[in-house]
Formats: sequence, structure tokens, C-alpha cells
Amino acid sequence: MGVYEPGTEAEAGEIVRAAAGRGERLRLAGGGTAAGLGRPAQDSATLSAKALTGVTLYEPAEMVVAARAGTPLAEVEALLASRGQMLPFEPMDLRGLYGSSGAPTLGAVAAINNAGPRRINAGAARDSLIGVRFVNGRGEAIKSGGRVMKNVTGLDLVKLMAGAHGTLGLLTEVTFKVLPACERVATLVFSGLDDARAVTALSEALGSPFELTGAAHLPAGIGAPEARTLMRLEGFSDSIDYRTGELRRLLKRYGQPEIVDGEAGAALWRSVRDAAPLAEPREAALWRISTAPTHGPALAAAVAAERAARWFFDWGGGLIWLATGAEGDAGADAVRRAVKTQGGHATLVRAPDAVRAAVPVFQPLAEPLMRLTAGIKAAHDPAGVLNPGRMYAQV
Repeated sequence: MGVYEPGTEAEAGEIVRAAAGRGERLRLAGGGTAAGLGRPAQDSATLSAKALTGVTLYEPAEMVVAARAGTPLAEVEALLASRGQMLPFEPMDLRGLYGSSGAPTLGAVAAINNAGPRRINAGAARDSLIGVRFVNGRGEAIKSGGRVMKNVTGLDLVKLMAGAHGTLGLLTEVTFKVLPACERVATLVFSGLDDARAVTALSEALGSPFELTGAAHLPAGIGAPEARTLMRLEGFSDSIDYRTGELRRLLKRYGQPEIVDGEAGAALWRSVRDAAPLAEPREAALWRISTAPTHGPALAAAVAAERAARWFFDWGGGLIWLATGAEGDAGADAVRRAVKTQGGHATLVRAPDAVRAAVPVFQPLAEPLMRLTAGIKAAHDPAGVLNPGRMYAQV
């Protein structure tokens, strides 16, 4: 299987046009760190953004950064950190889940709408993405958005490309708004709460005026013998001292929390961000389930009633990382039944290729939504050149 690594947007367009003419199907790639995400693409060659590198715009005063899609994420984060800034949405590093190497790229962050624990406060990658350049399935170079947030009329291609998994075009450049980095980070760790009680505590904290930027619960046996309920505060030191004291008083019936600062706290949230407690064994299937936070414990318990499973909660209980065995359907029937009962949607993030080819990886869509999805795919990629079948077998 061939690999194309265009050095310019124009070269990428030529490659796509030639592939369409030959009936060739292309798998889109960035740093290659998330090759196991989504359905196995029905491709005959790879089109990589790896050579499309370099920061093209950084205006710290305007809090905006733009870079070519193959630019390593670490390079952008280091540049922002040098000026006391950060990407708001805390993108996860998928290498631990897939055992992959290479470097995560900024374009891939946008393509999969990557976001970590801070999503509850700052939104997902989509919410910070304000501009894109991409090559569609016709080989045309498209620009949408710009350097500032503004009202949009018509089809918002910036938001459409975020989370499209490369099915609509190869991203060649992305522009994000950024935020100031925090002076201090502190985490309140409550011990010994069961799932339902922990989610209730997280909901109370998130409903308070004390502005959590992380809210997670790790049941007993997930990274430690005892259950841990985590609440993160970020900002100026005086503000954190005040908010920590207020949260202690508000949540005193849940026990007295330990306060974790510095690298220990940062490591704890990197583990939550990257789903590290469930990274091993890599043969296990891993589901990412979104639901209403108060439904999270019941949903996880319903899956566990049918299938051996391990899990933990992020986003105040609204995101469940759940690992099952990879045999059979990897627990798809049990997961889909629980989601249907409790509400939400589930994505099979990791499983062997044979399972991902046979089981709907993404939440099945109702027929009207599937027609709309297929229509958007056909408009951007009429010959079906780009990542065919990556999200849904029909498109």
C-alpha cells in the first residue's frame, strides 16, 4: 500500500484528484497515533499530513494560533507555554490506548474533536476551532473561518470538519483560539464514595459558583484500591484557597478531601485525560459513552450486569470510559441496550480490526440523520476517495 506525504496543500489536491481518477481510496493520517480509532477504512493507499508542518500564525495578544495540520501538538503547546498560554480543551494523548508511536498532530486534534477533562469548563476542540483549510474529495482547496470568532451564516464548515474523522477532507491548516495558562492548579480528592454518591457530589460541585475545570470519579480498583472522586480548581492562588474552603464546607457530608497540588495533581489528570487506568490490557475493547451525568452510574451497572466490565467517569459523570473483553461483539449489544434505556451515545474506541469491521463503532443514526450524513459526504467527496467507511459502513 502506497503512502503519499504532500509538502503543500496544492500537492495534496493533485494527489486526491489523481486518486479519484484511478478509483483509488485514501486513508488519511496525521502522526499515526490513532490508527485504531473508528472503523477500518476501506482504503488502498495512505494520504498523510505529516509533511505539512509549521506554525503559520501566533498572536499572543489576540490569543490565536494557526499551524499546518501535521505540526506536532507538543510543538504548539510548547510555543503557547512559553508565552503563558494554552489550548483550552486539554486534548488527550491516544498513544497509551493504542500502543502507537509517532507524535500527535494539531490537525488530528481537530479531525477527531479531541478534548479532555476541561471540556466541562472550556468546551471541546470544536468550540476553540475558528478556522480551517482543507482539501476535499474533488481535490479542491477550501478555506473556512479565520482569525476571530464571528457570526456565521450558511454552512459552518469549521464546525463540520471538527469530528469528521477525515471523511470530508484532508485538513491542511487549523486555527484555534487559546487561553492564558493558570497560575495554580489544585485537586480535591474524596475517598471511598460509590458511583452514585460520587456523581451526586460532582453534580453539586459543578452546580456551585466555584468553577471546576475537572470532575471525575475512579471506582475502587481503578488505579488505586480505594475509590477516588476528583474535583479540579484552576486560577490564581488566592482564588483557589477561597474556593477550596467553600467546597469543603459545601461537600462536608461526603468526607474531608485531600488537596493535591503540583506534579502529583497534574499526573492524576493526565491519567484521567488519556484513559490510562483502562489502557491495559490493549486486547480489551474500550468504549467511550456519553450520557446525562445522573444516568452514568445506572448505565455502567446495566452493562456490567450482562458483561464483565471496568469503568470510570469524567465530565461529572457524563463521560464513561468502559472496558470489556474483545471477544464476540465486544459487549456492543449490552452497551447499546444500556444507552437506549438511559439515553446518550457510545463509541467503540478500541477493539481488534475484525470487531471494528463487524460492529457499528459509532452510535447508529436514525434514517433521516443517516441520509443527511450521506448527503454531506457525497457533496464533499462524491467519488468516496477519503476514508470511506471510517465512521459508518454506508458512507
